Amino acid sequence: MRWLVGIFINALLFIALSGYFTGLEVDSIGSAIIASFVLSILNILVRPILIILTLPITFVTLGLFLFVINALTLMLTDNIMGNHFEIASFSMAFFIAVLMALVNLILQFTIFKKE
Repeated sequence: MRWLVGIFINALLFIALSGYFTGLEVDSIGSAIIASFVLSILNILVRPILIILTLPITFVTLGLFLFVINALTLMLTDNIMGNHFEIASFSMAFFIAVLMALVNLILQFTIFKKE
């Protein structure tokens, strides 16, 4: 259930960010939900492999390189989705990755906090 809530939160975040920034374009709510689903699958399958391969760089940068990995998975989502979900550049993907991490961190402490 928590996974589905995360997918819908990320989809809403994609729609909100596409309204504020010209570097992100989402065709519809359905495209945002599908892009969020694809991103979650990539985070399950591809992200751990990238983390293991880049472990020395991640260690040296004290974990900040994980934002680059998140941006790479966003760019991969863009490539998989085609014209329905577009990110203009890697720098925009990096910016979106940072914003998504911050919003998800805030939501974890407010919605998903354990009692």
